[in-house]
Amino acid sequence: MAKQKYRLQALLTIRQRMKKKAEAALARAIIALRQAREKLDELKEEKEKIIERFKQARVEMKRSMDFGGQVGVGNRHVNFMRKLKEDEEKKQEEIEDQELVIEDLEAKVALARREYIESAKQLRIMDKHKELWHKKIRAEISKKEAKEMDELGATIHQLRKWRGEKSISES
Repeated sequence: MAKQKYRLQALLTIRQRMKKKAEAALARAIIALRQAREKLDELKEEKEKIIERFKQARVEMKRSMDFGGQVGVGNRHVNFMRKLKEDEEKKQEEIEDQELVIEDLEAKVALARREYIESAKQLRIMDKHKELWHKKIRAEISKKEAKEMDELGATIHQLRKWRGEKSISES
């Protein structure tokens, strides 16, 4: 008897590919989220450095003005501090933008995770169906073999009976 082929093998293969694609998409989304969080940390560190530099510049300006500094020097200090404040504000805007990017990426990770779970569930269902199909085929084959063995046994019994031979159980 020829071995039967699983009729839904093509669908099973498609489900396996879908799961792999969903797994890859989830991995890419997680990596992108991790990189975005790292960038946010870097932006926060840069902002802290700007704030620290601003504090240092204030101390330097106070020190130079305490000894009766010139007007031009004072203006340079004020302009430098104003520039640092502007840089701090820009960094804060970049941080806020990056936080929005992170929120978006978190939503994408959640979506990719749901898609992966769904594709894994569908693949598991198909695998279970294939396993049950194999059990059914094996049961049918066993039934056919048992029927054939019964028929063979009955035929041998009939032949012995016609020939007048005694069966093993009658001896």
